[in-house]
Amino acid sequence: MSDKARGNKSAAKKASKSAKSTTKKTTKSAAAKTPSTPKPDVVVEPADTAAELPPRSIDSSHAEFVAATSLAPLANPLRDRQDRRLPHMPEPCALVVFGITGDLARKKLLPAVYDIANRGLLPANFVLIGFARRDWEDGDFASLAHDAAKEHARTPWDEGVWQRLANNIKFVSGSFDDDKAFDRLARTLTDLSDSHGIVGNAAFYLSIPPAFFQTVLRQIERTGMANNHAAGGWRRVVVEKPFGHDLPSSKELNDLVDDVFTWRDVYRIDHYLGKETVQNLFAFRFANTLFEPVWNSHYVDSVQITMAEDVGIGGRAAFYDQTGAARDVLQNHLLQLLALTAMEEPVRFIPSAIRTEKLKVLRAVSLPADLRGNAIRGQYRQGWLAGERAVGYLQEDDVPDDSTTETFAAIKLHIETRRWAGVPFYLRTGKRLPRRVTEIALTFRQAPHLPFAPTDTDELGHNQLVIRVQPDEGVTLRFGSKVPGTVMEVRDVAMDFLYGETFTEGSPEAYERLLLDVLLGDATLFPLNEEVEASWAVVDQLEDFWEGQKPFDYRAGEWGPPEADRMLARDGRAWRRP
Repeated sequence: MSDKARGNKSAAKKASKSAKSTTKKTTKSAAAKTPSTPKPDVVVEPADTAAELPPRSIDSSHAEFVAATSLAPLANPLRDRQDRRLPHMPEPCALVVFGITGDLARKKLLPAVYDIANRGLLPANFVLIGFARRDWEDGDFASLAHDAAKEHARTPWDEGVWQRLANNIKFVSGSFDDDKAFDRLARTLTDLSDSHGIVGNAAFYLSIPPAFFQTVLRQIERTGMANNHAAGGWRRVVVEKPFGHDLPSSKELNDLVDDVFTWRDVYRIDHYLGKETVQNLFAFRFANTLFEPVWNSHYVDSVQITMAEDVGIGGRAAFYDQTGAARDVLQNHLLQLLALTAMEEPVRFIPSAIRTEKLKVLRAVSLPADLRGNAIRGQYRQGWLAGERAVGYLQEDDVPDDSTTETFAAIKLHIETRRWAGVPFYLRTGKRLPRRVTEIALTFRQAPHLPFAPTDTDELGHNQLVIRVQPDEGVTLRFGSKVPGTVMEVRDVAMDFLYGETFTEGSPEAYERLLLDVLLGDATLFPLNEEVEASWAVVDQLEDFWEGQKPFDYRAGEWGPPEADRMLARDGRAWRRP
């Protein structure tokens, strides 16, 4: 190459380098002058499990599978739902409550909204919309909400927090069959997308009797408010129990809800699943090597799940007399506790994996072939409770004199899986029992051999693990220990864990946790429609057996009818007395 050519090549390189340097400086300068737009804290959820993925062939490519089941890159890793370093706040959104003037809204929902806000977990532009027949303005509803939240809030009252909430409170007046009222509601949500930046995000809470579900859902459908695509954001619906009256009505309700909303956007609330101790079952079982190895038929003798109430039916006679203890409590609360107690470890801690394992348990439930003596129901009569006379069920206001509705139910069942083969599960619930308590008690088998003299172990019973859901949330482990002294004497002692003593922070109320989960789109604690239907399949068998039979009597203040005690006595067992 000639000297001239070499010189030209060198000059070209210098010019290129100079141009790149100039471009780099210009870019940096522009970036310094132009304020950057913060990236939204968007979390892309992983696809849950095969149950939520479309069917795929075995020879699907590995890359395709990874793409479908892996986390997408996150805009901000600190907002990852798997990262607990920062609390998780919903996107800007609206919560629409139908039946806002009812007891549930006043005593639970409105206080829960305030408590979430008081913990700093609601976005500044969150909007609360009430819908009812009252001829109110926004201020009238805000006044009712203020009084209800202040009276029932869990966290300390802060007027400043409330005022920020009150600035974003709206009210829509109208009846459920009023087309114009729902048109106004739809316009309100559209306007809020512009004024508050909720970008179409809204959850609809049906705090109404089931008889109105169809009317309200069809109105939401007619106005396009259930359409995620048209709204430009997410739309969700929250359905309160009862989820039907039996299996056919439950399927009808599920079909209706799924026809208006996509199944992913339906949240069926069972408030028991929002309780801290119930959620602790996941940690207790799957985060400890101490308990899970003995959580099976090789070591567990029996399981008792109790939900006892010391109150009567209050002013709910119209509802309760058509429902009874089995439909009101057994079908949902108790069978959900059963599923959480007996489920296998999920492959991942994500909603679909957890729901899948719960559903397996509910579908494996088996009732005895002969329900006589294994399915007991009772009805409280006059008695004494806490030193006061309590009237009988038939003397309650608006209860028919010839009512055969049960206020107590106790059943024995099995779970036909390898883990639980041969282990009886005893479930009971009732009103006007001696105290209010909900607990899960696992009784373990006795040691196959005791080297002590029989007189040394007269007071030694079975090891027992008791999970207290309410009140006094915690866990008790009962085991044998030597009594201090010069002789070998072994008897039961108890080791207690109490939430209130171990943790300084207070536990959120159930509705507080569940409402926040709805706004976050976390369905972990909400049963699927298949779970609901599997539970009804169990309860319908009981209701068919009980039809035409009169319930056994028990006095208010007793632990149910004697027949319930005999059910366990025949098996050589006895109910725990909490």
